[in-house]
Amino acid sequence: MKLTSEEKKDILNFVIKQVTSISNQEYQRRVWIRGEGPEVDDFDETTCHFLHEGGGVLNKYQDFELTTSQYKQLKKLRDEFKVFSDENEWPQLFIDTPEWKKITEMAQEVLQAFNYKKTN
Repeated sequence: MKLTSEEKKDILNFVIKQVTSISNQEYQRRVWIRGEGPEVDDFDETTCHFLHEGGGVLNKYQDFELTTSQYKQLKKLRDEFKVFSDENEWPQLFIDTPEWKKITEMAQEVLQAFNYKKTN
């Protein structure tokens, strides 16, 4: 099934939203750990969405018009995040670790590669 340009844009925006969650420890403390809204999200949900949808984008990155640099940054994050998420599941236990800090910094680099600016 071939995706329309709008569908590809929506999928890529969804993946970037997951990267934004991964990049922001303040968000993680507020939403993942304390369960404060208005967002409803947790580490498991972000992990599933990012690995599934992000993997799909990476598998067809040319169809999503990713640059080589964007592809490499996103793939690096996905690969590191996969290893980390396989070994960790409770944000309360890992949020202040150097390993998680590295993941959040990689996510910030991905956002920069996509020239992402959060809008409210």
